[in-house]
Amino acid sequence: MKKLVLGAAAGSLLFAVPALAADLNQEPIPEAPYAAPASTAFDWTGAYVGAEGGYGFATRAKHGSAAGGDGFTGGAYAGYNYQIDPHWVVGGEGDFSSGPSDSATRWLGTARVRGGYAIDNLLIYATGGVAAGQGRINLGTGSDTATHLGLVAGAGVEAALTKNITARAEYLYVATDKQTYSSGGTTRKADLDGSMVRLGVGYKF
Repeated sequence: MKKLVLGAAAGSLLFAVPALAADLNQEPIPEAPYAAPASTAFDWTGAYVGAEGGYGFATRAKHGSAAGGDGFTGGAYAGYNYQIDPHWVVGGEGDFSSGPSDSATRWLGTARVRGGYAIDNLLIYATGGVAAGQGRINLGTGSDTATHLGLVAGAGVEAALTKNITARAEYLYVATDKQTYSSGGTTRKADLDGSMVRLGVGYKF
């Protein structure tokens, strides 16, 4: 009986050793790499163009020093945004507009930097830079034009309606230098200081 038990044990050992060796020779199966879920947040990085329209309000100063006046204005803008992280966005923008329609301002252009905080497809931003514009004043005996230089600052909010279409509302304040207008011996110093409230629709590339 004792021999029978030892024989059975030896037989089991003979079968177990090859199975154990086979297990040791198998390479471990590598785990699949972790794939992070794709972000669904809107990406503000890229170039864009747009059209805008609004209303301008001239700053009322003593002695009628403002050449501008109130009225509707319209124009176009273009720029580039760079999203630093999921929330902060910086960029540059230029725009050109005519009017305001009932004022002495013939045209106005600005070159500005923008910086803002993005909440997915909503961007709240501040902006500032330089401005240039041309005014025209009637002096009774005739009219004269002059070009003004100055600064511009403001803020706005922009929303991405689709992957490429955005809409914005913006406020800008412009302060320019004074220039001398003259005609027929009549002279007048004036600036183009004023505020603008504008709405715009853009296309992001």
